[in-house]
Amino acid sequence: MSTQVHANLTRDQVEQISEQLGEPEWLLETRLEALDALDDLEMPDVIRTPGRDWTNLDALDFESFVDPLNAAQDKERVSAEGIEVLEWSDAVAEHGDLLEERFGSVVDPEENYLTALSTALFTDGTVVYVPEGVDAEDVKIRTTMNSQSLFNYTLVVTEESSSVTILERQSTGDAVEGERYYSGIVEVAAGENSHVQYGSLQNLDDETYNYTLKRGTADTYADVNWIEANMGSRLTKSEVETTLDGDGAESHIVGAFFGHDDQHFDINSRVWHRAEHTTADLVTRGVLDDRARSVYEGVQDVGRDAWNTSSYQRENTLMLSDESEADASPKLIINNHDTEASHSATVGQVDKQDLFYMTSRGVDPRSARNMLVEGFFVPVLEEVAVDELSDDIEELVAERLRN
Repeated sequence: MSTQVHANLTRDQVEQISEQLGEPEWLLETRLEALDALDDLEMPDVIRTPGRDWTNLDALDFESFVDPLNAAQDKERVSAEGIEVLEWSDAVAEHGDLLEERFGSVVDPEENYLTALSTALFTDGTVVYVPEGVDAEDVKIRTTMNSQSLFNYTLVVTEESSSVTILERQSTGDAVEGERYYSGIVEVAAGENSHVQYGSLQNLDDETYNYTLKRGTADTYADVNWIEANMGSRLTKSEVETTLDGDGAESHIVGAFFGHDDQHFDINSRVWHRAEHTTADLVTRGVLDDRARSVYEGVQDVGRDAWNTSSYQRENTLMLSDESEADASPKLIINNHDTEASHSATVGQVDKQDLFYMTSRGVDPRSARNMLVEGFFVPVLEEVAVDELSDDIEELVAERLRN
């Protein structure tokens, strides 16, 4: 591995972070084991299409980004009645047993180089705990990054027959100039017959490199739904995944991105069907302008015991520039014949006939193009169950088109 980010990291730094957060010994040991594992771990798998590797994470100069003891952010958490939305130090003090049971149960801390790095160095976290039978909406987690590097961790646990809707935002403040690195790990454990809606809007500035891994497990009759909107950053490596462990479990993954200048998006949507009567729907739409690049991989993996599975996937990318690049790699892995599944992906430009139709009726070419782009996102926006997030995405798209 060409990158040796751990060269400027020490056990003492990790111990300082853990001590400041008041963590128990088992969590400190987990951090230190992740730090030690960096020598042997590889970067996350990147999407490869015939003849091309689109993303080279090893080429990033992580040593110049990572400054673990100087993390700074503005954080806002908005809770809802009947549930707990806790910052990490409070969660450690109040729910130590829950953390010991759930931390790392969905995302292995040593799954790859960047998950281990995040486990060793995260300086802030949020725990959302929803007790049995409680329905909660309008939970918000807003993060403004004010340092050269920032590592965040989020754990969501829903008990039986509960539900929660969470809206997360990431943006960049003005406190630090130059290149930055943001990492976010999200674990969702959805109990029996519970419902999780997790929406995320990433609008980091164009000097920030971004790695996020969001993964959930759904118990019997539970559903875990994701909305992932990527508008900012210089490079984003985003992985959104659900494992359907219980009979009748469901997952919907909705994605949207809009790249310009020389932005690069490496987008993954994955679902694993591991039980009977499970359902998944993956929908992603993206737009690229200027020299922006994107590559998308969608995976629907149907296990041998996943009888009566329904799984659908579609991804569409719209190109506004001859210099932009995009590719897609949808995959079906089916090990059970009692399955109904489909997948599709398209890459194309603005339809010339549509453009001609609008300009022939008095709409100027730029306005016509912008209206078609806004219309292109409508099928995704209709899938977004959180009105506030849908409005924010629509506004950011319009703002991007005006510039």
